[in-house]
Amino acid sequence: MAPQPLTDAELTEALADLPGWQVADGELTATYKCARADVPAFYATVAAAEDQANHHARITILYGTLTFALTTHDAGNRITATDVEFAARVASFAAAHDAQSVTAQG
Repeated sequence: MAPQPLTDAELTEALADLPGWQVADGELTATYKCARADVPAFYATVAAAEDQANHHARITILYGTLTFALTTHDAGNRITATDVEFAARVASFAAAHDAQSVTAQG
């Protein structure tokens, strides 16, 4: 059975436990900033976890800033519990690499 997209209520509840994460253009997104020298190790940690979970984010790296965007392909590129779980893992990896959440400005 394909993963089910989260309802708006489920997504709102999930975001309460994911500081720095938001929904933008239908994706679960966050941006973290760290020292440029720490970017490769942070990215490598995330990449290894992605491969292990077979769940991959769209990651944009610009200098010391990494932006993550998550959806689940098998759910029609919508946000599922798998994305929320992986976002929490990314947040923990960020903390381990001294990366700080950058609140999106709108």
